[in-house]
Parts: sequence; structure tokens; C-alpha cells
Amino acid sequence: MPVAYLVGMKTPDLSEPRTRRRLIAALAAAIVVLVLAGVGVYGLLTGPPGPDRDDDGGRPGPSVTAQADPVPTTTPRLPVVQASDDPETFARNVATVLFEWDTASGFTPLDYTSVVLDVGDPIGTEQAGLASDIAAYLPSRDAWLELRQYATAQHLTIDNTFVPDAWATAVEQAHPGQLAEGTVAVTIEGTRHREGLWNDEPVTSEHSVAFTVFVVCGPTYETCHLLRLSQLDNPLR
Repeated sequence: MPVAYLVGMKTPDLSEPRTRRRLIAALAAAIVVLVLAGVGVYGLLTGPPGPDRDDDGGRPGPSVTAQADPVPTTTPRLPVVQASDDPETFARNVATVLFEWDTASGFTPLDYTSVVLDVGDPIGTEQAGLASDIAAYLPSRDAWLELRQYATAQHLTIDNTFVPDAWATAVEQAHPGQLAEGTVAVTIEGTRHREGLWNDEPVTSEHSVAFTVFVVCGPTYETCHLLRLSQLDNPLR
């Protein structure tokens, strides 16, 4: 700082009321800062009060360390419909994947829909209708968000598969060229299983289901493809 500036400074007159008030305010502010700093340091040293400290401020009791949740060792993956040239085998593969989902996996209903659509008819004629069919089997977006709160997952056990008698009648009544060669209807009967958590306790439910899977196989294609799905619990018999 220049000497001339120091020489030119005036010593404050403490006898003036305004000067005294300013000095008192500055001293008060300094005291507040020191008190707050002291409290802050004390808090850092002692830590916040917690369950390991007695209510009367006495000596802390034994500490308990909660075990951390296990870190998943595998990354969730979407199921895949296994290919087959046998109509009933392929229909079972489709049904298994159609009912297999997990709200805690990080995937959405659209992700599971795309898996089933991947094995649809390559021509794409029934693609829009098939997408609508699949959506009817999966929870809606709002229902999915609700089920996700309970980590709900689902899978299917298949009890019986068969080509329904009604399909033979449908083939007889179809116009020439209306059905591609190798088109088959397969009815599936099984049990839908759901599991989740309610108040941190595992809960399960079971529900009988029946539906029909319409597929097209050889000689039209080397492997089977999915055409449509019947309404759930309204299969061909």
C-alpha cells in the first residue's frame, strides 16, 4: 500500500455516535462469525446425534453396521423366442416368452413386446394386429409402474398343448389361398405365476390361463413364425 495513502488516512473519531455504532456492529458480526465457526467445527468433530448416542448425551453404545444390499452380478436380459420348425414346440416357446417379464428388470412392456414381434411373419401383413394382440397380454404402462413398486415378476408353466378341433373346420371353410401353407393353430393351457414383495415379504399368486397361438411353418418357411394370438382365456377348442 503506498505510503502517501497511509499518511493521508484519518484516524476515526470514536467520539462520534455514527462511528461508535459502526464499530459495535462490526464487533457483533465478528462474534457471530466466530460462534458459528465454533459450532461448525464442533459438529464436524462430534458428528450429528444418532441412534448410537444416549438421549442424555452419555457415552455412545455399541455401533451396529447394516449389511449392504448385494450388488447384482448379472445384467438383466430380455427373453428370446427359440426357433423351431415344429408348430407345437414353437407355440410353446412363444407362450413362455409372452408371459415372462419382470418389472424390476429396467425394461418396459414395449421391450417385451418387441421380443415377440421379432418372430412375427416376415411379410408383415399381420404385424399391426399381432402388436395389438401382444399388448393385451401385457400390463399397461400405468399398471406396470404400479406393479414395479412391488417388484412383480411373472412366468408361465404349460400343462397342455394341442391343435384344436375347431381349426380343422376353419381350414375347410377357408377360401383357396386364404391361409398360407403350414398355417396351424395351437391351443395352450397352463398356469400364470406372479411373485413380488408386499411390506418386504414375498407373495405369490397363480391363475389358470388358456389361449391359442396361430403360427405359419413349412413349407412356407423353414422355421415357424407367429401370426396372431387369440384373446386370453378365449381359445379355440
